[in-house]
Amino acid sequence: MTGCAVIEGTYDVVSTTVKGVYYVTTGTVSAVYSVGKFSFEVVKAPIGWALTNDDIETIDGLPVKEAIRLGRVKNAPYTVKGKKYYPMTVAKAKQYKQTGIASWYGNETLNQKDGHMTANGEAFNPNGLSAAHKFLPLPTNVKVTNLRNGRSVIVRVNDRGPFPSDHNSASGRRIIDVSYAAAKQLGFQAKGTARVKVETIDVDEG
Repeated sequence: MTGCAVIEGTYDVVSTTVKGVYYVTTGTVSAVYSVGKFSFEVVKAPIGWALTNDDIETIDGLPVKEAIRLGRVKNAPYTVKGKKYYPMTVAKAKQYKQTGIASWYGNETLNQKDGHMTANGEAFNPNGLSAAHKFLPLPTNVKVTNLRNGRSVIVRVNDRGPFPSDHNSASGRRIIDVSYAAAKQLGFQAKGTARVKVETIDVDEG
């Protein structure tokens, strides 16, 4: 790649070692890594892009874009429509397992020209394997299993949600929002929701 610095990194994923390659370009940092058969490309979004969830009001007591710029988002408290949320610690997240309802989001971005930014400053890609979670540190990799059909996918949690919406307050009780691509692999993109099990995959940079 012309004009790019390439840095290799190593990740420990439970008992498996995953090799990652970082491409550093002007104004953009992209990390490419795999967990099993699932591949992830992480791209830093331009700071001017809109948030995927513009209901987030503050992160760590700061304006959202300022917290993102300063890197104060991993498990910092944040507010949505006046309600404060307190993400779990990294240590607690390593033990996380939960069963509940999943939905998928980002449909409105599929045909839009401009990009969107997740709550940790990454470029949102509806065709990538990502997710939003209210309480997990950002980022965290989790395995999501559709309990109806047994299909599983590993996603990168890099956003916040799902939250109660103005037209459906029950949406806030869902435990995870996945991208369109993840919902398609799990087999519920047409239905919109599914009962799932979510469990952390330990990915630590070494």
